[in-house]
This record gives sequence, structure tokens and C-alpha cells, in this order.
Amino acid sequence: MTNTVYVLNGPNLNLLGTREPDIYGSDTLDDIAGMLEDRGRELGLEIDMRQTNHEGMLVDWLHEAQAEGAVAVLLNAAAYTHTSIALLDAIRAIRTPVIEVHLSDPSTREDFRHVSYVGMAAQETVQGLGAQSYVAALDVAARLQNAT
Repeated sequence: MTNTVYVLNGPNLNLLGTREPDIYGSDTLDDIAGMLEDRGRELGLEIDMRQTNHEGMLVDWLHEAQAEGAVAVLLNAAAYTHTSIALLDAIRAIRTPVIEVHLSDPSTREDFRHVSYVGMAAQETVQGLGAQSYVAALDVAARLQNAT
């Protein structure tokens, strides 16, 4: 097993910082990566941060995390959270703990965002803390690692 935590980001998250900052905040994905690198050093964890707009790539990366012995996966599947049975199945197919991450709180938004296929299989969910949702999720990953 490695000390690597995969941080997988789905569609449109490459636009963070400019996309609906009233909902998602002004931090960019690079800003979040920096926060995670800093916290990861404190926790003794390596961060492998990735973003794609393609559902199948997220599935492939989940499989890779399992194959590479990752400590955990932090997954912000963005809109795929609410639509992707493929991600649900991929999370169920691996033993690596998956922590669902959201910048906003989907339960306070449009009705269609209230269903989370990712959450049906994720070990835990961290949401509604803006960019700090990722840092809090990394703390969860460290706790899970230390519990094994």
C-alpha cells in the first residue's frame, strides 16, 4: 500500500474560481490542490489530484486507485454524482475507501441534486464547506488509514 490519496474531480470543476462563485466559491482547483498538498504533508499523505470532464475516465481512475493501493479516493463527481450508475458500480467494485466531496450542500439546491449515486457507495460524505470540504475529507481519509 502507498500513502497516496487520489483526488478525483468531475465535469466543469476545471472552471472553479470563475464558475458560479456564489455557489462554488472563488478558489480554483489549483488553490485546492495547494491546500491538500499542505495538509497532506502534515498527515504524511501524498496527493494525486486529477480532473476530467469524462465519466469513463473517473471509472478508470477509481480502478487505478485500487490497483495502485491508494489509501483512499476523494471523489467530487460533480454532476455525475446525480446521474452515474457507472460510478456507483465502480465504487462498489473496489475496496479502496471513497469519500464523496462537494463544495456546496446538494441537499439545499435543486431537487435533482438530492439523489447521490456516489453517496450510495461512498464510505463518507463531506459537503457544504467550500474548498475546505476537500481538506476535511482528507482528514477523514487519514482517520480511515489509521483505523486499519
